[in-house]
Amino acid sequence: MKLPVKFVVALAGVVALAAASVVYVMQAKANSPERQTSDVAIEVDSAQPVSLGERGRLLFRNGAPGPGYGNVASVPVFEPGSPRRISSLACERFYTAADGGLCLAKEPTPMAGAVARFVDAALGEVKRVDVPGIPNRAKLSPGGRMGSWTTFVTGDSYSKPGTFSTRTAIMDRERNELSSNIEGIPLRIGDEQHRGEDVNYWGVTFAPDERTFFATVATGGRTFLVQGDNEAWKARTLRENAECPSLSPDGTKLAFKKRVADGDARPWREHVLDLATMRETPLAETRSVDDQVVWLDKDTIAYSLPRGSGKESDIWSVPADGTGGARLLVPLASSPSVTVGAR
Repeated sequence: MKLPVKFVVALAGVVALAAASVVYVMQAKANSPERQTSDVAIEVDSAQPVSLGERGRLLFRNGAPGPGYGNVASVPVFEPGSPRRISSLACERFYTAADGGLCLAKEPTPMAGAVARFVDAALGEVKRVDVPGIPNRAKLSPGGRMGSWTTFVTGDSYSKPGTFSTRTAIMDRERNELSSNIEGIPLRIGDEQHRGEDVNYWGVTFAPDERTFFATVATGGRTFLVQGDNEAWKARTLRENAECPSLSPDGTKLAFKKRVADGDARPWREHVLDLATMRETPLAETRSVDDQVVWLDKDTIAYSLPRGSGKESDIWSVPADGTGGARLLVPLASSPSVTVGAR
């Protein structure tokens, strides 16, 4: 279904000079359990810059049509309906931590390519890494030292024609060391050292110690949650059927998507795993979430969901203990993360 779009330009005040705001009004069927029809009015604060050093901000990829589409934007995390600030930095995935950011963007080349940009608080580039493939995931450690990204690639010898494999990298910024493809990390599945070559990793999340990480690995037609050690360079499986993990701020829980059905209709449901007991809790969001969620605080996660059948998406939130219900947080947005102080 195509969504009719109207653009309305409004001047705040008579002249409004530097404080001029742009309002985009989109008529859309809200992708909620009740599927209520609603107008989406997006106001842009063009007078203030996007800063990763400002406390309590929710960062995301702007999906509102018009100027700034696909660029990094922000709103107050506790007032997400406020006017959004939009930067000039275009990313497919973005993540912020420790007053810095990681932007995974498409690179206009004849072959599929991407670039991973580490940026400072003002979104200025401080380091870039050229990356093969199509952007998919990006993450920083809580202290900002470690970064990881995942892209989709083709051409692996074990892959079926027309299918994708993944390439996941981990970079230690303090040592300036890049593992461009972590598939070579020694992996234990149960009590055995794994020898298969059809290994794909994606969706890395880091612990506060700046060496422990969690990720998804797929091999032999099965997917596992793994715990890795970047210093010792080894990994082991924790359980099966857990994808795109995201570690809670206190390091005690992992949010992940679990395959609950075959096919493409509604294959995943978001769960939270208690790492002490290994007990999982299904969350109140029953729609299929194909995203690596983020923790807004110790009690709430956020994620993006497609809006209808189009390319647009919205950011939603849900309690992390299985209670309550999903709540629309930011319309026409994706790839959420929060600055220091938001938690």
